Parts: sequence; C-alpha cells; structure tokens
Amino acid sequence: MGKKNSKLKPEVMSDLLDVTLFSEKELLDWYRGFLKDCPDGSLTIEQFKAIYRVFFPDGDAGKFAEHVFRTFDADGNGTIDFKEFVVGLSVTSRGTLEQKLTWAFCMYDLDGNGYITRDEMLEIVGAIYKMVGNFVKMALTEDEKTPEKKVDKIYLLMDRDHDERVTLTEFIEGAKSDPKTVRLLLCTPCER
Repeated sequence: MGKKNSKLKPEVMSDLLDVTLFSEKELLDWYRGFLKDCPDGSLTIEQFKAIYRVFFPDGDAGKFAEHVFRTFDADGNGTIDFKEFVVGLSVTSRGTLEQKLTWAFCMYDLDGNGYITRDEMLEIVGAIYKMVGNFVKMALTEDEKTPEKKVDKIYLLMDRDHDERVTLTEFIEGAKSDPKTVRLLLCTPCER
C-alpha cells in the first residue's frame, strides 16, 4: 500500500520557505525525520513529552512540555503537524531575540488575553523549575530558590506600571535588560 509521501508539495515548500528560516534542504531533512518519528503526519502530546524527558532526565518535564506543545499547536487541534512543528522550531532555534521573546510571551500568556498575570508566570516558571531538577536549582541565588521568589524578581523587572500584569512590550523590554532572565524565560542554557 504505499509508503507515506516523503516529499513536500512545491506549494507547501514555498510556503515553508517564506515562513521559516530554514533552507529547502533543511526542510526536507526535517520532513523526513518528522515522518520517520510520526508516520501519520502528526505529533501527539505524549510523543512530545517523551522528547522532553530525553533532554531533561533529572527533572519532570511533563508540564513544561505541555506548555510548549500548546504554543506549537497553532490550530489548537491537539496535535502538531509538520508545518506547526517546523514553524515553531524555526522561531525557537533561529529567530531573533524579539521573535523568541514574542513566542515565549504567547506560551506564558496562558489564557491568550494579551498579558501575563503573576499566576500565569508562576505556572510556567514552576514548570521550568520542575523540569530542570534539583541539581540546577542548587546553583541559584537565594532570591531565586523557589519559583515564587523568581517570579517576584521577574515582576520587579517587568511590571513597570505595577498593574500586576505584564504586557508584551514590558515582557520584551524587561527580558532584554537582563540576560539571565532571558535564559530562564526561553529556557536556554547559560552561555560559557
């Protein structure tokens, strides 16, 4: 019965070249790998969590993976198709700092109302702390030892008008002013 088509249609390729920062060869390589791992053409939440468990074996990456999954799943249908996957990957791996922060803002803005509340920030930061495990947390300063303390520190930096919510502009400007905060918000490792 046939194997799944391992070539992208020209119009799909053209669209992906327009909306991602990948070359045609890279897109084809990603597509082949995606079909190998997801023969039915979609990635489920459980598959996505399994990927995160591999990269964060010392912690519990489940909750954070759910938030990333939700942000990648642009159409909200509960699966990630190849386009959603590669567009999200393009932004998170090759986007500008501002593009990455805008993407992260969407992840932190759990209800999609255009701002991040303290509870929303705490949900994501708490998920990050669970994911990285105790080993990384031992290296934190006293005012960052718990998710609550870290969120307090982030809010001091970002909530410039003290209205208990962070707008996209506040999020980007606040993050840009502190590289350590950017690394946490984007969940990227320290630069050596």
